[in-house]
Amino acid sequence: MVSSIIGAAMMCTATVGTATAAHANSPERKDGVAAATTQRVMLKGSTTASYFWDDSSGRAGDTGLPAIGKPMQKGLFASPCWPLGTEGYVMYNGKKAPFFIGDRGPGIPSESGVMLDIDGKTFAELTGGDFSDSSLMVTGFGAGHIKVDYVITKWGGGPGKKNEPVPFSAGAWGVYDKDPAEPTLALTSAP
Repeated sequence: MVSSIIGAAMMCTATVGTATAAHANSPERKDGVAAATTQRVMLKGSTTASYFWDDSSGRAGDTGLPAIGKPMQKGLFASPCWPLGTEGYVMYNGKKAPFFIGDRGPGIPSESGVMLDIDGKTFAELTGGDFSDSSLMVTGFGAGHIKVDYVITKWGGGPGKKNEPVPFSAGAWGVYDKDPAEPTLALTSAP
């Protein structure tokens, strides 16, 4: 994965952080006013994230198609431990990006606290950089890692840890979680 090529990971452990509701696409009522939406929060926190793009081209550390069996796409993130199909969003410098877990990783960087691999196109949008389809790299942003806040709104149904992230080497990606996190509160976005 590109994230393992980018450089030494910043030391960071996943800790519970704060998140705010920011629903730009709230449904509208018949009178044209945005209706309030409620979203259940399964887990929230913060971690360091890297980026990747695995389209099975073999370029720049590409390891093949994503584990979920879907083609690489914007919004497809990798986690070393959360179940495939887990959904949520990340926040970075006031920008919000939805995601679903579709791959495993980062591998070795997760030992140093890098617990999310963001698809390269979303990483570029969040950081103000540019994603290159030819090199699979993000340019115009001086780092390969960023600190993000994450909110999990739905857990995937397969094996994986439904709680604070742990490194890839823990093997949580292959075990059904018997002690998932208690859902926190419901975030409501008012019109």
